[in-house]
Amino acid sequence: MKINLQRETLLKPLQMVIGVVERKQSMPILANVLLSIKENKLSITGTDTEVELIGYTDFISEVNPPLDFTLPGRKLMDICRALPENAPIELYQDKAKIVLRSGRSRFTLSTLPVEEFPNGESQTGYLAFTIPQFQLKQLLQRTYFAMAQQDVRYYLNGLLFEILQNQLRTIATDGHRLAFNACNITVDASQKIQVIIPRKAILELLRLLEDIEQEVGVTLSNGHIHIASEHFMFTSKLVEGRFPDYERVIPRNGNKTIFIEREPLKQSLSRSAILCNEKYKGIRFEIANHLLKITTNNPEQESAEEEIMVDYLKEPLDIGFNVSYLLDVLNTIKSDTVKFTFSDSNKSTLIEETGQYISSLFVIMPMCY
Repeated sequence: MKINLQRETLLKPLQMVIGVVERKQSMPILANVLLSIKENKLSITGTDTEVELIGYTDFISEVNPPLDFTLPGRKLMDICRALPENAPIELYQDKAKIVLRSGRSRFTLSTLPVEEFPNGESQTGYLAFTIPQFQLKQLLQRTYFAMAQQDVRYYLNGLLFEILQNQLRTIATDGHRLAFNACNITVDASQKIQVIIPRKAILELLRLLEDIEQEVGVTLSNGHIHIASEHFMFTSKLVEGRFPDYERVIPRNGNKTIFIEREPLKQSLSRSAILCNEKYKGIRFEIANHLLKITTNNPEQESAEEEIMVDYLKEPLDIGFNVSYLLDVLNTIKSDTVKFTFSDSNKSTLIEETGQYISSLFVIMPMCY
């Protein structure tokens, strides 16, 4: 076995898959990546048995018969990064080791049997559709921050894909806030389909997807989701469990509405956050007579106050929020103006933005402050 290729040919697919390769694994083979050369294409596979990722790249040289071997993923990545750009690389087998040679550099790496590498489960999909990469990426970016982290309600540690007739929705909640986004796609779904994608898989997808028009194919099979492009194949197990009825927590009957310019509000909140209680991150909205007053204080008896002019003439409203939750929303949306709808100081607040491709709304529970 002898393979000659350029550094970038090896590095590009390796960068795609390395995120799922953990440094410390219960099974030694999971620290390795599987390299396969077939029909003038190089594929590199990484997996942690929950998420599998395959990166593809064109391979100029013809290799017969097809080759499969495994190498330590992180070490191979570090070596490739340390080599000069466009450096030629030669890989060959030396007894039970794989040697990587480039110029005057020579690295001898251990290998493990290909048979030990987990095989991705081949399943028949029951639903498939396509969506532009940038659109799927925007959906995830506008939703993922509301996912729970290490919640005992394991179904909250992920993101809900809800597919209806010609529509895809993404929803996430940690019990204190909720993000909902929807866009139109072409899909034949005779009934509503819901699947929960785990947190790690969502973070990997955000790293993979690009802001380009090129479409990716999404396929659902029993217990898995598959997302494929020209350059990668992503597979993740789904979270078992039932996602909460999010429709019930979206407040629809608020009677106090204000429109606020996003950037001035974001800057005011960022300044106020400096003097927030570090543990609770509480700020207070006081709204009355065309004025929004933002106040906060901390145990050191320090305080901050900001004022923003708003179009509001209804009865005064006094409500507390976690400032980080508000900033997460304002950092996510892109519109110049944000719509806030309130009921009273004890009920959740609805924040809305409607974009060209994606309809977005966010719910934040009030906090005692």
